[in-house]
Amino acid sequence: MSAVPLLQVQDLSSSYGRIRVLSTVSLEIGRGELVALVGSNGAGKTTLLRCLSGVQPIDGGTIRFGGHDINHLRASERVALGIAQVPEGRLVFPQLTIEDNLLLGGYGRNRATVSAGFTRAYAMFPILAERRRQLAGTLSGGQQQMLALGRALMSAPKLLLLDEPSMGLAPVVVERIFDIIDELRASGTTILLVEQNANAALALADRGYVIETGRIVLAGDGLDLLEDRRVQEAYLGV
Repeated sequence: MSAVPLLQVQDLSSSYGRIRVLSTVSLEIGRGELVALVGSNGAGKTTLLRCLSGVQPIDGGTIRFGGHDINHLRASERVALGIAQVPEGRLVFPQLTIEDNLLLGGYGRNRATVSAGFTRAYAMFPILAERRRQLAGTLSGGQQQMLALGRALMSAPKLLLLDEPSMGLAPVVVERIFDIIDELRASGTTILLVEQNANAALALADRGYVIETGRIVLAGDGLDLLEDRRVQEAYLGV
């Protein structure tokens, strides 16, 4: 990890009304790392991503990106800095074409960045190029996940937040999605991967964190966490 991590989260807390969802969460992600965050349903994984992207208010703590405090920045300003999120459930715009969905991902970027984004997305997902005039709502679940990934890449992100990218997909499609995530990491994209498939996520990750009831309870190298008996019993069915 570099001397100054790309992302630093210190003692982050967040609530929905009176319900505390995150309690003093701290983690770091170095430039070029793939870090997995695993935990059961309701543990706070999605809430943490929403706090990082700026759509969920925080009660306390600090989020630093590239060494700078971004607590005060709106979601759009965080996107401009280089943070992009692929939300749980994909959330593509079903009545827009594939091309228009991708174009929205490049909103606010200059023409050269948008052009490079289209080139990258279509090279990575040829099926999207073939069907670029097709309505997004007519795509399969796997194709919509590819579109959601491509849309996030349109902004040339420095940090990619992935929320349950394998959810609801057939095993063969899940394998392809994880291959794509590995390709993105190999290309230098920094990734925070939230995933219930703890085995696949930790096997792919440089490092991992385990979150339970809003608190980080374990941290370490991905493969080391795979061998941790507590992780095996809680998340791997061993």
